[in-house]
Amino acid sequence: MWQRWSKASNGSERFSGNFMNEQSKFRTEEVERATEPPKARVDAAMDEPGETKVAAPSPFESEGDRAKMDRKRDYLEGFLAQKPTETAKGEPGGDLYEAIIDTLKSIYDPEIPVNIYDLGLIYGVEVTDDGHAVVTMTLTTPHCPVAESMPGEIELQVGSVPGVGHAEVNLVWDPPWDPQKMTDDAKLELGML
Repeated sequence: MWQRWSKASNGSERFSGNFMNEQSKFRTEEVERATEPPKARVDAAMDEPGETKVAAPSPFESEGDRAKMDRKRDYLEGFLAQKPTETAKGEPGGDLYEAIIDTLKSIYDPEIPVNIYDLGLIYGVEVTDDGHAVVTMTLTTPHCPVAESMPGEIELQVGSVPGVGHAEVNLVWDPPWDPQKMTDDAKLELGML
């Protein structure tokens, strides 16, 4: 292995060397302009006028090439013609479900100025067809001063929503609450964003 620094007449330095007696495998060539690659043309895909090639295999192997190409091109036609299905009132997006979520958003944690839904304390809301609402939630800590009163308050508030026949609150500690469960609005309100 040898290496050499040389100084050019303009004062710049450059390195030249050979590592383990290997010759350089790179060549450089100076050009004024590179040639452009050929562009794809539609007429290049045609055999004869009026006849087309099908490049990809079709799941309809029994169809001929002409039948494949004559098929309607609007694949979304059936999808767009469908009428939207009604969302069940107890499903997310349904009126009763959204009314329960709005009620939960009106209940605030007494220690933190954010509602319990945006705080991430609500793990789930289930509503049956007969109006039975089950709210699964947690608290920020098991030693929370409202651990005894908060579930009862939520049960009363959710039970007062029109359409709810019976409300039930399940208080769980697993998974434990952490600040990552908060919505971005709550984090912004608390100065965490």
